[in-house]
Amino acid sequence: MKKFFRLTLLVLFAAVFIYTFYYLYQKSAAKPVVFETEQASYRNIVKKTVATGSIKPRKEIEIKPQVSGIIEKLYVQAGDQVKKGDLIAKIKIVPNLANLSNGENRLNRAKLAVEQAKIDYDRNKMLQEQRVISLAEFQQFKLAFENAREEVKAAEDNLEIIREGVAKSSSGTTLTLVRSTATGTILDVPVEEGFSVIEVNNFNVGTTIATVADLGEMIFEGKIDESEVGKIKVNMPLILTIGAIDQTKFDAKLEFIAPKGISENGAIQFTIKAAVQLNKAHFIRAGYSANADIVLDRVDSVLSLPEALILFENQAPYVEIETANQQFEKRMIKTGLSDGVNIQILDGISIQDKIKRQLPSSEAISKSQG
Repeated sequence: MKKFFRLTLLVLFAAVFIYTFYYLYQKSAAKPVVFETEQASYRNIVKKTVATGSIKPRKEIEIKPQVSGIIEKLYVQAGDQVKKGDLIAKIKIVPNLANLSNGENRLNRAKLAVEQAKIDYDRNKMLQEQRVISLAEFQQFKLAFENAREEVKAAEDNLEIIREGVAKSSSGTTLTLVRSTATGTILDVPVEEGFSVIEVNNFNVGTTIATVADLGEMIFEGKIDESEVGKIKVNMPLILTIGAIDQTKFDAKLEFIAPKGISENGAIQFTIKAAVQLNKAHFIRAGYSANADIVLDRVDSVLSLPEALILFENQAPYVEIETANQQFEKRMIKTGLSDGVNIQILDGISIQDKIKRQLPSSEAISKSQG
């Protein structure tokens, strides 16, 4: 009985050993490599270059004051729609002490002059009525008196302008009321009530109170590398991808190419501008980042292959055509336009031909490893 059990154990041990050896052999045996194939197809080939930039209003106007002072009241905020002439802000004048002193002195002198002119006028009027002096002589004193009174009015107006920015007798627009010079949307109001502002003149750029732009007319402004600028020209079509609305493409037309490049990060960049064709379905805000695909060339509905399927021999392109199951032969081809992923096939293959992929299928690799 013991001999029987011993024999049975030996048989089981031998079976396990043989099965293990066979399993390891199977695991180490090389699997045949299976190559996948792909057929040509008809598609549009578009050769393009890319420019990065942003969307801007074609006309963006900075509203600046004509007098210096303090913002007393703001009537708009960013996003408001305004028309030309609409009120933007009111400025409280802070008079210059020297100008204020000169204005007060001028008014005082004018008042003294009119008092003296009135005395002369009254005395000579009485003499003229008594026929002591002629009418012509009296007219000179009358004219001097009237001029003196006008000078008082001018001095008063000058002092009011220094203090308030406008004379009460003036029928013109006060400089303390800042109005929009264009119709559009308020993009920015960089000041607040109580801020000091400086008037715009030949010596100062002035303080910007608000920025107004017409968002109905937008442009793309971007930069393109010097290696690509020679390939583009005015009126070329652009396809815009706006970061905030990346699901929708916008058409544009190239309007401007800078005649001079600018060095940025060791590369020469050229500024370009293009008119954007807006649509009512999307509101485009100023400052959106965008990429512009500039179409350099295109062919539609042409026979094409992925460039990864094409091999080269002495710079001549060819592909491998399947003639039987996993049997391939070399076929020289003639290529056309490429978009960097797919390439136009002019001659050498038909749409029925099966082209060898140069890497074996993932399924075959996984089987060989598993």
